[in-house]
Amino acid sequence: MRLFFLRLSLLWMPKLLSVGISLLLSLCLLLSLYSQSSQDASVELSANVQKNPSLITLHWVANAGATDYTVQRKPKNSANWGVVMATLPGTATEFTDSTANVGTSYEYKVVRSAGTYTGYGYINSGIEVPLVESRGNLILVIDQTLAGSLRPEIDQWISDAEGDGWQVIRIEVDRDTTAVAVKAQIKQAYDESMPRARCVFILGHVPVPYSGELNPDGHPDHVGAWPTDTYYADMNGTWSDVSVNNIVANDNRNDNIPGDGKFDQSVLPSDVELQIGRVDFSNMPSFAASEEDLLRNYLNKNHAFRQKLFNTVSRGLVDDNFGYFNGEAFASTGYKNMGPIVGPNNVVANDYLTTMADSNYLWSYGCGGGWFQGAGGIGSTGDLANSHTQSVFTMLFGSYFGDWDSQDNFLRAPLAQGLTLTNAWSGRPHWVFHQMALGETIGYCTRTTQNNNATYFASYGARFVSIGLMGDPTLRNDIIAPVPNVVLTNEGYNVKIAWDPSPDAVMGYHVYRRNLLEGEEFIRMNDSLITQTEFTDSCLRFEGDLTYMVRAMNLQQTPSGSYFNMSQGAATTINHVGTPDLTAVATFTSEGQVVSFTSNSTGSVEHYLWLFGDGTISEEQNPVHEYEDGLFEAMLIISNACQSDTVDMEILILTGTKDIQDDETVTISPNPTDGSFSVMMKEDVQSPFHLYLYASDGSLAFEKKEVSSNESISLTGLDAGVYTLLITQNNQQFRKKLVLLASR
Repeated sequence: MRLFFLRLSLLWMPKLLSVGISLLLSLCLLLSLYSQSSQDASVELSANVQKNPSLITLHWVANAGATDYTVQRKPKNSANWGVVMATLPGTATEFTDSTANVGTSYEYKVVRSAGTYTGYGYINSGIEVPLVESRGNLILVIDQTLAGSLRPEIDQWISDAEGDGWQVIRIEVDRDTTAVAVKAQIKQAYDESMPRARCVFILGHVPVPYSGELNPDGHPDHVGAWPTDTYYADMNGTWSDVSVNNIVANDNRNDNIPGDGKFDQSVLPSDVELQIGRVDFSNMPSFAASEEDLLRNYLNKNHAFRQKLFNTVSRGLVDDNFGYFNGEAFASTGYKNMGPIVGPNNVVANDYLTTMADSNYLWSYGCGGGWFQGAGGIGSTGDLANSHTQSVFTMLFGSYFGDWDSQDNFLRAPLAQGLTLTNAWSGRPHWVFHQMALGETIGYCTRTTQNNNATYFASYGARFVSIGLMGDPTLRNDIIAPVPNVVLTNEGYNVKIAWDPSPDAVMGYHVYRRNLLEGEEFIRMNDSLITQTEFTDSCLRFEGDLTYMVRAMNLQQTPSGSYFNMSQGAATTINHVGTPDLTAVATFTSEGQVVSFTSNSTGSVEHYLWLFGDGTISEEQNPVHEYEDGLFEAMLIISNACQSDTVDMEILILTGTKDIQDDETVTISPNPTDGSFSVMMKEDVQSPFHLYLYASDGSLAFEKKEVSSNESISLTGLDAGVYTLLITQNNQQFRKKLVLLASR
């Protein structure tokens, strides 16, 4: 027992290394007498929400030693807690917030005070928090040695990511290049996709950055540079390689000297901008499968989880082999995170490997004195290689294996078997995952943990560059079964989308479309939620391939609150001929008072409407119409179910059977004329006006616009004869006969 506690004390506080061994042993014996547990150091929260009136009621597990509780609230994306909303007695187990607004995402912090210990709890709660349809751009960085053989699985993952609202930017890199070169490609993709860039997913043995002079596990033989994918997620921090000179670690991977390509920083130089996670199965000889097959298996179970193809029981498991540990209480990160996600009553303490061998737990946590390939009381990489643990999201903690770029590393090992998709070294510091109960990605929680600067209790190791997620950062907690069997059918200018209902009970569906003319992002087609299992996308003018995606939606009720959640998108593609543009073109010929109209329109015309200008209409394609004498504004309107177009015509009928009445408002001089004349308007009729001259057959012989009164007008080149002069001004028309003797 003495040796066991000595080992834990080394993990617990590096500064004690300079203290005599006898003091360490005495301290460890003292720690062994403490009765507090990791649960005492956590406030296990849940919430009930109500819309009308809007109420959020927090609940927590009672604690016998509690003296009081304080409650604070902040907007989800704020780093600063507001004023204390309430101070409650130690017997309290709930608090109701009556000031919460529907549709707003809040975070609450509840702190328990007790005589010798403090407990922390966090919950992300809200009432009908709005839907997230677009999640931004994701940079997928692939080890090119695996990109070809895993192309079907990678393409499937990309399709799944797009089905959850991501736009994927794909980068392939050489595993033998430098981290600096990889960072340059990520930075270029980030800059080109701003402000939508959100996430980086590293797939395969992409070069591993190292940085710092640190040993978060407290062991003097483990001081030096640790692997740090935060380097790839930080887009504006300064990372140097000039000052650290340390070669004390047992493993020369951790050596860090100036100019060796390993960075100096032990603490983040600035907040990371991108969510990040890695799946890397290189150098894992305990597993019989190859690196390629392990990665293939991971991508396949990732797809199966997203599609809800295997059972995930919403409960949590904690295997704590450290206990209270002088307040660090590593396993409290399991209790306080799982409570808001699966409910405190659904979290149990039991053995990690044996319990999950035949029982499914959505979340799990295990900690114990560790080494690179295992943790005391939990198991080893070899044990995992022969296991099938049924937990999707897990956390492990112990000495050494948080330095994950090592052979048969225990932090990476869970992802190589069973149902596990993510793992985090949670204890130094404590991670936060509670936002996943309201729809966030685990990558969001990773970035929040990495950037945590006293917003959440972290214990030792806050903002260390070594904080990293093993697994896919885009994964979310609550899965709705996607719709099966999406079928597309061309119906004229339309596309009909039909699907089978989601196996889950849902409120309805949204339909999205993507084509190259509209860009790479899926755009929602329906304005209101579709409650049937079909939708028609009407009057499509696009030609070529159109991809449609259907997503089921429901109001997700969780132990933290309610939010609108969607399934993965089910997508398929159809080739569409498009709707040709309509162009209205018309001509006419006249004989006396009879005018024959002809449509020369182009496009798929389904309907003709002629407005003759005298109050009558026709729906024939090429009608014939008889007019009285006069000037008429005719119009052709062509249309189909999707669009329409219009063309105007002026029709002048002069048969000679009716004289034009002399209009005293207008005087023409001289008339007759030998080719030059002017028009005088009465003073109360404003200039300018438009002038048209028609021959006896009704054809337009001359026109001039913006004419002023008394302006000289020349008719050079016209034949002698009797013409009709039409003058239009605003909505008025005036007609006069003009006799042209001979043009000069």
